[in-house]
Amino acid sequence: MMKQIWNPIFPLYEYIPDGEPHVFGDRVYLFGSHDKEGGEEYCMLDYVCYSAPVEDISDWRYEGVIYKASQDPAYGENRKYMYAPDVVQGNDGRYYLYYCLLGDHYISVAVCDTPAGKYEYYGDVKNADGSLLRRFVPGDPGVINDDGVIRLYYGWSLALPDEQAKGMTTSSPEFEEQLINAQMMLFNKSREEVTGEPEGVMGANHVVLSDDMLTAISEPKRIIPGQLNAVGTTFEGHAFYEASSIRKIGDTYYFIYSPQKNNQLCYATSKYPDKDFVYGGVIISNCDVELNGRNQVDAVNLSGTNHGSIEKINGQWYVFYHRLTHGSDYSRQACAEKIEILSDGNIPQVEVTTQGLYGEPLIARGTFPAAIACNITNGRMPNIQFETRKINHNVPRVTHDKNERFITGICNGTMIGYKYFQFEGVTKLSLILRGGNGTIVISNGNREIGHVGLSASDTWKEYEINIALTGKHPLYLKFEGDEEYDLLSLNFK
Repeated sequence: MMKQIWNPIFPLYEYIPDGEPHVFGDRVYLFGSHDKEGGEEYCMLDYVCYSAPVEDISDWRYEGVIYKASQDPAYGENRKYMYAPDVVQGNDGRYYLYYCLLGDHYISVAVCDTPAGKYEYYGDVKNADGSLLRRFVPGDPGVINDDGVIRLYYGWSLALPDEQAKGMTTSSPEFEEQLINAQMMLFNKSREEVTGEPEGVMGANHVVLSDDMLTAISEPKRIIPGQLNAVGTTFEGHAFYEASSIRKIGDTYYFIYSPQKNNQLCYATSKYPDKDFVYGGVIISNCDVELNGRNQVDAVNLSGTNHGSIEKINGQWYVFYHRLTHGSDYSRQACAEKIEILSDGNIPQVEVTTQGLYGEPLIARGTFPAAIACNITNGRMPNIQFETRKINHNVPRVTHDKNERFITGICNGTMIGYKYFQFEGVTKLSLILRGGNGTIVISNGNREIGHVGLSASDTWKEYEINIALTGKHPLYLKFEGDEEYDLLSLNFK
C-alpha cells in the first residue's frame, strides 16, 4: 500500500537535481547530478541513484554511489564536478551513463550491467575519425534507444536577462564582440568555432551514435534554437537554454528542456527525431511562473535553474524537476508532480505542490517537516539564475543546521504554503518555531481560519491552535511582525 510521501521526494538531507526518470523492468530509477547540502558550486558530489517499484512509487530505495568523478581519466582539480547525466539501455542490454565534467565541453560515457550498479568509465563521444565530438556545445546529454537507433541530444546556450535580450535585434558591433567573447569563455571555443557556425554554436542538437554507443555516425543537427536565433520562431520567449531530454510517445518525439526563463521545463514536439520541432508549452515552473498568467514578480518561490523530464510509471505520467534551497542555486532537491498528456498531445502546465508523487491531498494527521512547503515567498522572490552568491538576507528559504532542516529568513509578509491537505473537521495544529514577537495568520487561501500570537524565543517553541476545515484545502501561514523567524515543523492532532 502506498504510504504518504511528499516533495521533495527523497530525505531532506539529499540533494539530487537534474533528475532523469527511467523505468527499467519493474522499477523506476531517478538519475541526476548531486549537490552538496549548503554547497558552494553546482554538482559537487558523485552520482547516486534512487529507485522504486513501479507498483509503489512511495517506496524509494537508496542504491548508493553508482559512479565517481575520479573514475574519469580527465578528472582533476579543474575537472572534478559532474553535471546532469542520462542513462539508456544499449542494444547489447547493458546500461550507458552519459555525462559531462565541468570544464572543457565534451560528453563522456560509463557502462554497467544493471541500471543502478557500479558504473565503469567506458569512453568519450567521438567523431568517425576518432576526434572528440565538440561541434556546437556538448553538454547536458539526453539519450534514447529509438527501436535500436541510439540518438544523442545535447546543447547549451545563453539565457540573458530580458532587458539585455531586448537589445539583440539591433545589436551593435560592440555587442557582437562582447557576445563572441562570452561564448569563447563560457564554452571553451575558439573565435573560429564561434563565428564559423551559420546557425551559431548555441542551441539544442541531435546526433546518431553507432552500436558502440560512442561514435557519431551522423552530422550533429540543430533542432531548437538558442535565445539569439529564436526571434520569429515558435520558440521566441522560450528558446533553448539547457537540460536536453527526449521521450517518444507513440509516433511523436517530445523534447523536454529548460528555456531562457530557466525556472521552467518546456517541451517541443515533432514527428521526426531531428527536425521540425514546434514549441509546445511549459510543463512546470519551480516558482509557478506562467501558471494562470503569473508573472515573475509574483513568483511563489525563490527561482533559478530547473532541469528534469517526464516518465510514465504504472500508467500515470509524471514530471520530475528540482527546487532551490539555502538561498542559492547550488543545493537543489528532486520533486515530482502528476501531469496529463491530452488527446491532442498537449501537456497543460501543472502547479508545484507538497503532495507531489502521492497525487492526493496529505491527510492532516501527524507531524510534517516545515521544509516540505511548496510555496515560500515574501512577495518579492528573486530569480537567482544570474547570481553567483547565496541570498541570505530577508529572503525566506529552506536551510539546515547540523541535522535539522527548517525554513529560515521568515519576516513580515512572508507566506508559507502547503498544497494540499485533507482535513477531517476541527483539528489542533501545532507549530514549532523560534524568533521574535509577532503573529501568524492561518488561511486556506480563501479565508482566515485563525491566528497565533508569537513571543520571543531563541529556542524552538510550540504554538497550538484549533482550526476547522473539512475536505481538500491548501494551508497558508502568513507571518506579521518586525522580527525574523524559523519554522521547524507542523503537527496535526
